[in-house]
Amino acid sequence: MENHDVVILGSGPGGYVTAIRASQLGFNTAIIEKESLGGICLNWGCIPTKALLKSAEVYEYLNHAESYGIEVENFSKNFEKVIKRSRTVAETMSKGVNFLMKKNKIKVYSGFGKLNLDKTITVTNDEKTINVSAEHIIIATGARSRDIDSLKKDGEKIIGYRKAMVLDKQPKEMIIVGSGAIGVEFAYFYNSMGTKVTLVEYEKNIAPNEDKDISKELEKILKKSGINILCSTKVTGSEIVGDKVDVKVENKKETLTISADVVLSAVGIKSNIEDIGLEDLGIEVENDKIKIDNYYRTNIDNIYAIGDVVSGPALAHVASAEGITCIENIKGLNPNPIDYNNIPGCTYCKPEVASVGYTEEKALNEGYDIKVGKFPFSASGKAQASGQSDGFVKVIFDSKYGEWLGCHMIGSNVTEMISEAVVGRKLETTGHEVLKAIHPHPTLSEAVMEAVADAYDEVIHL
Repeated sequence: MENHDVVILGSGPGGYVTAIRASQLGFNTAIIEKESLGGICLNWGCIPTKALLKSAEVYEYLNHAESYGIEVENFSKNFEKVIKRSRTVAETMSKGVNFLMKKNKIKVYSGFGKLNLDKTITVTNDEKTINVSAEHIIIATGARSRDIDSLKKDGEKIIGYRKAMVLDKQPKEMIIVGSGAIGVEFAYFYNSMGTKVTLVEYEKNIAPNEDKDISKELEKILKKSGINILCSTKVTGSEIVGDKVDVKVENKKETLTISADVVLSAVGIKSNIEDIGLEDLGIEVENDKIKIDNYYRTNIDNIYAIGDVVSGPALAHVASAEGITCIENIKGLNPNPIDYNNIPGCTYCKPEVASVGYTEEKALNEGYDIKVGKFPFSASGKAQASGQSDGFVKVIFDSKYGEWLGCHMIGSNVTEMISEAVVGRKLETTGHEVLKAIHPHPTLSEAVMEAVADAYDEVIHL
């Protein structure tokens, strides 16, 4: 049996980042991974989807090149090459994680890991079975696409996000059920590539976790691009009929059947906690999530859990931050617990969506007296020059103390801009301090300053 100070089950952005930090802190560290290093994020999620979205963006630019004074003739898309590029990017990133494991002297065990009663871990693959032990075990096994009874995936016609990334042939028609980040991003990608897309959402607005003004603006823009959107609509059944899938949906107005070549189920995720030994050890689970304290300790000594298997936003950067906090606490560095109200969320469709903190509705429900400011990118010189003037920045401040309660953006490259609000809120910046921080001109980031100015009735360019 091989012994380590720390063993991490899963090598996604929670697992591999934690492993590197553990090694930096002097722990003899190992990681167990049943598939490819980097987990879902690097191989099937965050990174390869952005490669697909970039291809769609380039194709859109070519289709509108004339509006920039550029004449392009005889261009076409090659769907197979678009998919191949995405997979190449994923493979490159996974190899990068493998390099980081070697650089940081982290032992990698390939196989499925299961916790035993004596707190060892059995690792099984096609070739052999071995046992490893550790003083500290961190569970970071992530999550997978969730099933619903009315839309059972068969992997060919009714699919999850993994299959949506590697389809052999571009569908002419696609139904996407669920309009969170995954659903909206794939809706944008396939629509931009020429697929007729219908987006079905159970809630009143698409991107339902966003501020309502953002959701409404995104819906308006996606509809304008040709995406059919059905909100306040639930799926009641599905059936494969020949080469098509019939999906039965209903809302307050009607019950109807819509058909497509492929249906993508993007209705959420399911934690990967089955068959890893939680029940045998008596590790507490509630609502599909492992129960933990502020430092990710389970109810069993020296066993921890981070990322998508615990409650909180299922985001790569959250898993990484949780892992670092967890291992630094194990080391005795006494890190501050994570402030989950200051976690940025990003959706990489076009236009992009980015947000942090309170929505306007939540701030009011919490009893705040608020100041709200908005600045449209149509009034931004940089946005107009780039031909990307859709969207706006919205900021929310506490009227009494000037606390920056929330920031919500929709527009070109806003996922690169949201960090200003994250850092500002972390440093307890007030609205007046943002106004006195000189922003470069011309930039898209000026829209943040202008939105703050609007909240305080000092806006210049609107």
